[in-house]
Amino acid sequence: MAKFSPEEKIQAVKQYLNGNEGGKSVAEFIGVHPSILHQWIKQYEYFGEDAFEKRYTSYPAKFKLDVLNYMNEQGTSIRDTAAIFNIPSYETVRKWKVAYETKGYDALQPKKKGRLSLKNDNQELPKKQEQTEGSMEALQKELEHLRMENAYLKKLNALVQNKGKSPNKTKRK
Repeated sequence: MAKFSPEEKIQAVKQYLNGNEGGKSVAEFIGVHPSILHQWIKQYEYFGEDAFEKRYTSYPAKFKLDVLNYMNEQGTSIRDTAAIFNIPSYETVRKWKVAYETKGYDALQPKKKGRLSLKNDNQELPKKQEQTEGSMEALQKELEHLRMENAYLKKLNALVQNKGKSPNKTKRK
């Protein structure tokens, strides 16, 4: 997909808002899918021309959770929610939603980017292990393991009791 400058996006949105052409024809003319054009239109309606300024930001976990809560409470779509909070790509919100549903709040925590230096690598390993021992993921894995172990022991106990009650020999005619 081609990258568009903020000026090109604004021009396409204004061309649509003038009412002379429909969304499909404007999108086809500039070479994007109509859904992308409609996303630009929503962003423009909420934030004006400032919606298309380049931003490289790391969102805190609380902000991500607030966005997901707003989406659930208001019943807005992922695209609408991204436009309301001026998040450039609706895919970002979709990824947050999937991560939160599968791994919980810990998945929303921002991750450090880049390479670790060799000097700090050896010092950080024990800290990471200590952090993960009490984390939600570790507790969930331990709970799952204990549940499996409990189910196994129940089945084993049932088999032992059934073996004692039922005769092993079959009658022949």
